[in-house]
Amino acid sequence: MSQPLNSKEASLFKQVIRNYETKQYKKGLKAAEQILRKAPNHGDTLAMKALIINSQGRPEEAFALAKVALKNDMKSHVCWHVYGLLYRAEKNFEEAIKAYKFALRLEPDSQQIQRDLALLQIQMRDYQGYEESRNAMLQARSGLRQNWTALAIAHHLAGNLVDAEKVLTTYEETLKTPPPKTDIEHSEAVLYKNTIIAEMGEIERALDHLNAASKQNPDKNAVLEMRADYLLRLGRREEAARVYRHLLDRNAEYKVYYEGLEQSLGLEKTDAKGLKAMYAEYALKNPRGDAALRIPLGFLKDGDFRQAADRYLYKMFSKGVPSTFANVKALYSDEFKQDTFKELAHNYASRQTSPQVNGTAEQQTNGDSSPLQASALYFLAQHYDYHLSRDLDKAQDFVEKAIEFSPKSVDFQMTKARIMKHRGNIQKASELMEHARTLDERDRYINTKSAKYQLRNDENDNAIKTMSKFTRNEVAGGPLADLHDMQCMWYITEDGESYMRQGKLGLALKRFTSIYDIFDIWQEDQFDFHSFSLRKGQIRAYVDMIRWEDRLREHPFYSRVAVSAIKIYLLLHDKPQLAQESLANGLNGESSDLSNMDPNERKKALKKARKDHQKQEKAEAEKRDAKKPNTPATTADGEPKKEDTDPQGTKLVQTTEPLKGAMKFLTPLLEFSPRNIDVQNIGFDVFIRRKKFLLALKCLLAALKIDSNDPSVHENTVRFRLEIDDASSSIPSKVSEIISSEYPNLPAKADLTQYSNTFLSNHQNSALHKYSYLRVRQLQPSPSQPQNEEEVLATLDLEGITLDEAKEGLKLLKDWKSAKVEAFRERAAQKWPEATSFKSK
Repeated sequence: MSQPLNSKEASLFKQVIRNYETKQYKKGLKAAEQILRKAPNHGDTLAMKALIINSQGRPEEAFALAKVALKNDMKSHVCWHVYGLLYRAEKNFEEAIKAYKFALRLEPDSQQIQRDLALLQIQMRDYQGYEESRNAMLQARSGLRQNWTALAIAHHLAGNLVDAEKVLTTYEETLKTPPPKTDIEHSEAVLYKNTIIAEMGEIERALDHLNAASKQNPDKNAVLEMRADYLLRLGRREEAARVYRHLLDRNAEYKVYYEGLEQSLGLEKTDAKGLKAMYAEYALKNPRGDAALRIPLGFLKDGDFRQAADRYLYKMFSKGVPSTFANVKALYSDEFKQDTFKELAHNYASRQTSPQVNGTAEQQTNGDSSPLQASALYFLAQHYDYHLSRDLDKAQDFVEKAIEFSPKSVDFQMTKARIMKHRGNIQKASELMEHARTLDERDRYINTKSAKYQLRNDENDNAIKTMSKFTRNEVAGGPLADLHDMQCMWYITEDGESYMRQGKLGLALKRFTSIYDIFDIWQEDQFDFHSFSLRKGQIRAYVDMIRWEDRLREHPFYSRVAVSAIKIYLLLHDKPQLAQESLANGLNGESSDLSNMDPNERKKALKKARKDHQKQEKAEAEKRDAKKPNTPATTADGEPKKEDTDPQGTKLVQTTEPLKGAMKFLTPLLEFSPRNIDVQNIGFDVFIRRKKFLLALKCLLAALKIDSNDPSVHENTVRFRLEIDDASSSIPSKVSEIISSEYPNLPAKADLTQYSNTFLSNHQNSALHKYSYLRVRQLQPSPSQPQNEEEVLATLDLEGITLDEAKEGLKLLKDWKSAKVEAFRERAAQKWPEATSFKSK
């Protein structure tokens, strides 16, 4: 029970609450101070004051005051509720839930506390607790439809489908009159109930329910899709086919509808004749459509394929569609189809006629064929640039010919830049992409491509200048701050990888941590939708969002960034001096290797770097202060933005616990991307350094299962054996038993040489496997480094070695601090004369 106030102070307390809700924080504080002058120990007022102070960006002061409030009035539900709100603001949801539950015990009838508790429970995926909270809320206010819907969702997400359907049915029975067709919330609830019935496996009942309820439902497309799916699953193919045809009449470009119609008609993928007739019908009905012409290219063969491919290419070339190659490159795994596309494109490029299109090609040659020919040349440039059909000399030749037809074509110029990138000349590629950008300065896509190529060439300043052409540039921090606010992940990722290549590890970690934080923001942003979706009645979309959020960190951007960040932390663990080298690199803009310096010179260089860094930080702080707007920056929620006190990532790179930083990124990776072999390999690297041998073994076995021929798997197997042998005296017997039972085929230390020789004999023509073999040999007692270096050089003579593989060879020699680095550069430069990676710096 709260401490009582007299009428004047009670009125002021209500005003404090109103001021907080309307974000009039100064007025709220003033009113709270008035109360506290009369009642200095009033817990509720102290709690509200703490809440206001927290909203002003002073969380530590707020928590201290909230604890005083609780001390003064332990039995106040307001104090406990506020304490929970403070923890929620700090994202400490577990403690917030505890505080809410305590507040609820003191005030069981409080709808506000109950609602706040329910929202946190669904945020934390405490489905059992969420069911209990929503049931209590329904009992308190059964006339509110949202409470019925929320309880159904709680049962559904908890897996209690029968109860979920029962709740929705019970509510429908309470309705005295049928809701009007314009009641979107009711329409959504009906379809949601239908999906629950289907998830229960009762497809026949789901279909009957859909037929009965669909007449008044405005979402006709969803109803048709669900009906077609149910009919197909029930084996009622004729009816399903009619529905899929209806759907195709509405949208003839959606591949899923064609696949549904195929199954409805009983057409197997091997029935080329039946499939061809089906797609021919829709190609005739939709002469301007793409799908009915493109999809058959996947199943047609021989002469039928050639005829269909010719017809498709002619149509696309004559219209000058730039995405033609992108549409068909998925078929390039079939050599016949690849060769057919090449031959047909060559015919069009050389103005030769093709007899398969009933004279259309011949008619084209009599008129103006330049658009068709230019498109064919562009297609061939992309064909020879593609990794499955690569011949970069031919690609260069064809793109130059295409540019002659249309010198100001952005697409042609972009492809020229891409070809140069594949030649390894990143600098020239960046210049060409920038030239393409100048041809259309209003196009955001080419603007981002130019910035991306500049980042690949480590031109970070030019890249942010390019991006600034499409940002507001009004906030402190300039275009980079805008890109962070817009969560422009591709740019932040590329920027971080560029800094990583340059040895500026602090800035790289700063960017990668920003991506990590963006995923955290996405995770937290769902909080507002727990109540918003119920108010708007968008239940199916809400459930889809919840399930998507549950696998959020499966996103490729997270995997890419996390692996890179972990590599940096492993470097900092293995070579702590890299933190200081990164500091020096961040100042002079060049990659410097302090380890090769004389000790006295290195000491002087580090001292100078630290001093210069302090000066730079001071200058940047003054610059930021000068640019600060009079009105403090706020987030989208209206809360004050926290100032970045480490813009260069200095604190991140100077961590004393790099493996702890690595685990922050690794834990979600292993949970959500267990089938990614790079994730398992990097997980092994972290755990083996932490001496967590069973966890390292788990990652190793997972990697073996994914791809036992991966070069890193062989390397990690040998490293694992060497590590457990070195630490044999400190490994508990139980751990040794588990290792022996889980990996009985782990080679013994005495057999490692033979094991590696067998591995190499199975992959003699692979440069990456050769490098893995040599790394392993370098780990073993008395390694012959000169011989290993010669063998690295010899990999350049392998017939199938690629540019990227040669870069790995150069990196390996650098890691060994080999004297053969320049020799490798020279030989590689002869093989790839355009590649900037092999030019001496």
